[in-house]
Amino acid sequence: MIFSCQPGFVDMLEGELRAQGYEPVERGAGWVRAEKTGGLKAGEDLPDLCFPQTALLDPVEITGDSVNALAAKITEQFLVSAKAERFEGEWPCLFDEAAELDGLGRRVKGVEKTFHESLKKRMGRVSKLAVAEKPRGVARVRGLYVFFVDFKRAFVAREAVFGGQRRMADDELAPSRSYLKIEEAYIVLGREPQFEETVVDLGAAPGGWSYSASKRGAKIIAVDNGPLKGGAFNNYKIEHRMEDAFAFRPAAGQVFDWMFCDLVEEPHHVVDNLIAPWLEGKWCRRFVINLKFGRVDPLALLRQVRSADSVFGRCATNVRIRHLYHDREEFTLVGEVRA
Repeated sequence: MIFSCQPGFVDMLEGELRAQGYEPVERGAGWVRAEKTGGLKAGEDLPDLCFPQTALLDPVEITGDSVNALAAKITEQFLVSAKAERFEGEWPCLFDEAAELDGLGRRVKGVEKTFHESLKKRMGRVSKLAVAEKPRGVARVRGLYVFFVDFKRAFVAREAVFGGQRRMADDELAPSRSYLKIEEAYIVLGREPQFEETVVDLGAAPGGWSYSASKRGAKIIAVDNGPLKGGAFNNYKIEHRMEDAFAFRPAAGQVFDWMFCDLVEEPHHVVDNLIAPWLEGKWCRRFVINLKFGRVDPLALLRQVRSADSVFGRCATNVRIRHLYHDREEFTLVGEVRA
């Protein structure tokens, strides 16, 4: 399988794969080729992984010296594999490349264009249904996925698993780039705040996450001693409480629909002293939490939050942990508190 991630985080991807029983056999900038120890059984799903953004299943390696040669081999590979398939609606057709080689993107675009011209001649109706877009959310989808690792070599797969990460559109009123992380996190969870739902944003300043929820009509309590800015400042949907996020508690009997937390603090301190009381007390129904791992071992932290005896294992369900497209030295957890 080919696993892709953010460039600069390949070591972490390799470590996570090994912990899940996969043996890396090759790597590049932003990708790892790995094999499942003992092989992947028929119908077996991949584990829910943090660092991969995409995993190509059963990829076939192709090589070629020219754009035309590569496009021809990709076309033949697709035609043979799609011979008995019925295409009733749009299907994803994605070409991507490793990050380290200057000019590789232009090469890939040339191969992609030539492939579509060839497919149009051979399967005109199927060609019209192809879309160059990732599926939205976490999904295992059949289509055509081509990943170039250099100018003469690519991997072609018909199935891929998507972790939900994607680049988000910015908003000029957003107080900070952290706004992009919460927008992306909604896609991973498969849900976003609804009109009149209640949100507590712990460590809110300058207010990117609160602003995101306010755009959807939610009612927010933003807890931070720092100021709110941009679209969060004087927002009638946002009540700013200038208090310590670690000390803030809901009113008696109050349960928030959402709890947000994005603090620049040591992650174990955040989990033990802030997150645990909220999940154990069932003071919220859903959560989006960002944990910074810049000064700790990220793989050890990942093992801890995934363990059955962690507060997430004991008190939460539908938990997904992702290194988002917009994350840096951090990962994001989304999930629901057990009833």
